[in-house]
Amino acid sequence: MVALLCLLHFSIVSVVSYISLAVLAVTISLRVYSKVLHAIHRGEGTNPFQAQLDADLGLSKEQLERLTERVVFYTTSGTRSIQRLFLVDDLVESIKFAFLFYILTYVGAVFNGMTLLILGVISAFTFPLLYRQHQAQIDQYVGLVRNQLSNLRAKMMAKLPTAKAKAE
Repeated sequence: MVALLCLLHFSIVSVVSYISLAVLAVTISLRVYSKVLHAIHRGEGTNPFQAQLDADLGLSKEQLERLTERVVFYTTSGTRSIQRLFLVDDLVESIKFAFLFYILTYVGAVFNGMTLLILGVISAFTFPLLYRQHQAQIDQYVGLVRNQLSNLRAKMMAKLPTAKAKAE
């Protein structure tokens, strides 16, 4: 959270540099502390981070293949979706997409990117807790909203001539 607040006032290069310096200061201090304990015969003198240094970070061939297939699948499907939306494969979906960007212009005029990122981080930790505490009420109201939206969508589809042609 502190890093996000720092990004409001400093460049990303400065924030990454300061965070890296802080982490290095802590790890070097711990390493020197263990060396001093070893020098006065009170400690083993081993690196306190030896377990992390010995950890195997490599991926097996199967894991690498599975990960590569997943990345390629998501990249391809994302590219196809963007292509479909921008090249107006389905007019209604492209209009929805344009409406989303229209709304985002107003959001962008009110908030800057960092404010939205901070709100996103706070929401990511707050909303699951609120949902767990009030799950019954939330599910009840979400069900009501879904019913209203499905009724509204059914009425709109019944009045659109293109929707009738696709249904037949």
